[in-house]
Amino acid sequence: MSLSALLAAAPSPEPGGSLGDAAEQAGNAAGWVEENWSTWLSTGLRILLIVAVAITLRYLIRRTLTNLIERMNRSAQAVQGTALGGLLVNAERRRQRSEAIGSVLRSVASFMIMGTAALMVLGAFKINLAPLLASAGVAGVALGFGARNLVTDFLSGVFMILEDQYGVGDSIDAGVASGEVIEVGLRVTKLRGENGAIWYLRNGEVKRIGNLSQGWSTAGVDVTVRPAENLEHVREAIGTAAATMTKEEPWSERLWGPVEVLGLDAVLLDSMTVRVTAKTMPGKAIGVERELRWRIKQALDDAGIRMVGTLPLQADGGGPDPTAGMAAPSAYASAISPQTMAATPIPPAANLNK
Repeated sequence: MSLSALLAAAPSPEPGGSLGDAAEQAGNAAGWVEENWSTWLSTGLRILLIVAVAITLRYLIRRTLTNLIERMNRSAQAVQGTALGGLLVNAERRRQRSEAIGSVLRSVASFMIMGTAALMVLGAFKINLAPLLASAGVAGVALGFGARNLVTDFLSGVFMILEDQYGVGDSIDAGVASGEVIEVGLRVTKLRGENGAIWYLRNGEVKRIGNLSQGWSTAGVDVTVRPAENLEHVREAIGTAAATMTKEEPWSERLWGPVEVLGLDAVLLDSMTVRVTAKTMPGKAIGVERELRWRIKQALDDAGIRMVGTLPLQADGGGPDPTAGMAAPSAYASAISPQTMAATPIPPAANLNK
């Protein structure tokens, strides 16, 4: 029975009443307080303990997560600038990934700890939590249906970051857009395309991802020469160009394996194609292909090997053909040719009678 109910049930002193009635009411109130002060004290101490434990636990967990993220960033910065760091670690990518994961974990920890503490405080006041939990469940379902796209984007971003599907600096092909990743978020990923355009991709709308910057890449070059060329000479010229390229900077770092001549890829009546491949650093295949084509073309020219579509070789000492600029003889040059006689006009009939 509460104090307000006790005071309302007690008879109020009438005007001019005796002091005994007022003393009796005061005694009843003091007795009620004396009976319930221990309950108030235990409830208050319990609430203070719940709040203190929740705040302390939240601080410790968030501090632990922050220290872990800072340690990950320091380890990435330690190898930054070295050859190993350039090949294996992208500091900006790792920093953004760790910050995103830490933000998600801190938010989840805070929500769970403070939510549990709030429910325990309400339970300490003897409040029935069943209707409250049922209402929260219905509101959560309604919010989930109304913002399902936002929830889908958020969950897709969380799993994408946890699985490290791509990061800052990676070249990816997302189907609807492709380019270099410049920012990774929980809802949207930013790409810079080849023409400089920035693409904003919702994580929930991405169905497939092709990462061109993980592991290693393959540079492939097709060399098309005439079918009359000696294949051994072609192989030797390509090998010379490849050996020179692998010893020069920066190609010695970008090439992760020897340049291999796989053999004939196609043989036609007027051409044959030789396939050349090389394993490269991730994302460096296009540059290696361009340099390899340049060097192979120079090596073939130095070896006297002509590719399909180039001018044919001329014999030494042979000048231009004097008849190359002459036109073919005309049938109308002869007066008795059938073409000339057919083109001659027929004389009038009067002249024939004379």
